[in-house]
Amino acid sequence: MAESVTSSADAKVHDTKLLVVDVGNTQTHFGLFENGGDSIVAEWRFATVRESTSDELGAVLTNLLGLRGFGFRDVGASIVSSTVPQLSEQWRAMSASYLGHEMLVVGPAIKTGMPIRIDNPREVGADRLVNAVAAFERFKTTCVIVDFGTAVTYDAVSADGEYLGGIITPGIEISLEALAARAAKLPTVEMGEPRAVIGKSTVEAIRSGVAYGYAGQVEGIVRRMREELDEDLKVIATGGFSKVMFPFIRDSIDAVDEFLTLTGLRLIWLRNQR
Repeated sequence: MAESVTSSADAKVHDTKLLVVDVGNTQTHFGLFENGGDSIVAEWRFATVRESTSDELGAVLTNLLGLRGFGFRDVGASIVSSTVPQLSEQWRAMSASYLGHEMLVVGPAIKTGMPIRIDNPREVGADRLVNAVAAFERFKTTCVIVDFGTAVTYDAVSADGEYLGGIITPGIEISLEALAARAAKLPTVEMGEPRAVIGKSTVEAIRSGVAYGYAGQVEGIVRRMREELDEDLKVIATGGFSKVMFPFIRDSIDAVDEFLTLTGLRLIWLRNQR
């Protein structure tokens, strides 16, 4: 039985916080950690706009922090991982202008504490590496991370804490959009839990196909990864659709943590303070 991990987002304290930012292709997810602590005191999501400038990011951050009673003075340090290269520099510029400090950027020069055992280590997406760091810190053994983002990715970490590689498949939103775009009579459907395996309407049939189709994908890929690694391993799911998919994959995973990437960013920030 898998456990669902949540976090309080409403507590407020008066010392400075660590801002962690995960820039994905579709959404940007960021949060504040207690100074020196491991609890998230607030977190937000907004749509990723590739053309955003540092000033636009500063305006968004100002508004979202203000909704929870925070301001720039509450942010003492920050770190960002981005799958959109041009936005990394915009976040760094925003931090210098608005936060008054240099934002750490997850990249080849950063200390993660995790050896990368693939042909070209520079190919590893920042978010995937951050997830791997957080998952290994949690389980301290061989593990697989299933991230339901713009793509669904599967990443493997060895018992020695080495990033071994992974698998990339089209994500749930991409599949739904492609289905509506390429099939004239099929509508655009918002993902939700189907009432039954056999759909009684077109919308329910699509939802069932996506839910049980991806559940079958997770089950099959994780099984094959277990066989290839030839070890008992832990599996954790994360990403925007992880909570929606949880009822269908609970037998294939050990935990769901929608804040895994943010937690990994905090760990990497700490490792670069030594």
